Amino acid sequence: MARIDAFLKLGTQQGCSDVHLAVGVPPMLRMHGDLLPIKFRDLRPGELEGYIAEILTTSQNEHFARGNDLDFSYVSSEGGRFRVNVYRKDTGVGATFRSIPSTVPTLESLQLPAIVTRLCDFHQGMVLVTGSTGTGKSTTLAAMINHLNATRKLNIISLEDPIEFVHSSKQSQVIQRELGTHIPSFAEGVRAAMREDPDVILVGELRDAETISMAMTAAETGHLVLGTLHTTGAVKTIDRIIDALPVEEREQTKSFLAQSLLAVVTQVLVKTADGHGRRAVCEILMMTKAIAKLIQTEQTHQIPSQLQMGRDLGMQLLDQALLAAITARTIDPDDAYNYATEKRNFQKFVTDTTMLPKLDSAPPAAASG
Repeated sequence: MARIDAFLKLGTQQGCSDVHLAVGVPPMLRMHGDLLPIKFRDLRPGELEGYIAEILTTSQNEHFARGNDLDFSYVSSEGGRFRVNVYRKDTGVGATFRSIPSTVPTLESLQLPAIVTRLCDFHQGMVLVTGSTGTGKSTTLAAMINHLNATRKLNIISLEDPIEFVHSSKQSQVIQRELGTHIPSFAEGVRAAMREDPDVILVGELRDAETISMAMTAAETGHLVLGTLHTTGAVKTIDRIIDALPVEEREQTKSFLAQSLLAVVTQVLVKTADGHGRRAVCEILMMTKAIAKLIQTEQTHQIPSQLQMGRDLGMQLLDQALLAAITARTIDPDDAYNYATEKRNFQKFVTDTTMLPKLDSAPPAAASG
């Protein structure tokens, strides 16, 4: 058994989402969004390097020795599966282990809006799941693939960095390919996938112009493309895609978004009302003629008003979703306040008043004559 497995076993038993190991501090667990140290000494440089070396392949050790970060999946001897990032910092090495549940989640278990399930009924176009790091984008996409796999007869090609949830083929065939192991880049993976008779292509991250361009081509040519971006809202997602591609392709990109972008689901993870977990709360954009026109005329700043008025189509602003969840008593109002855009609307729900902005109670100075 690798020595690092003892820390991973402890984290799994505690129900944490991540295990952090870094030189100069004790091991830490991410519990319901908070980072907490475990009772252990500060990790020493040689000690942690030894722990990590035990779980790396020869090629991974060589790659890391050249000064590169590593991203890979790891199955511990205790049975837990983890997404791993190994890196170097000023005091030595560090590693983050993201726990991956052994069973693929369902859309129902994630308590996502019903519209997310209906997005799986499309046969062509692009659906983007966005949010900052650690907001459950991969989990939502895994649940969508699980739904497609169970309900439709498709050829699903999933391009990941690294492979996280492992899908067994059911009604569909699910082919999972890993960046660096099976494909050199996401762009090359999409290019290859289009020659493999796909119905659905999942792109782990639209991280560069070439990948975005290839994904757009796949969506335009009769495939359902699912992908992620590290953006924190529907408008920012659309602007990021337009800005990522060359200026001479700007009109073509706007036309693609207006015609082939089906939806943008932006999510945050908010503590539950009982404080014993977190759940996804989503902002949702569904493409309509009105939103398509705003994109083509570069008036994306007006899109939020369309989301606010589009509840009957499944759309919602993040603030609307947060307020609804607070009213339903499913999330912690204090944590919701942290994620809200218009925080004034949430102040009356906050229980920890130290979070609220301090008002200046000093009387105004008298005007000088």
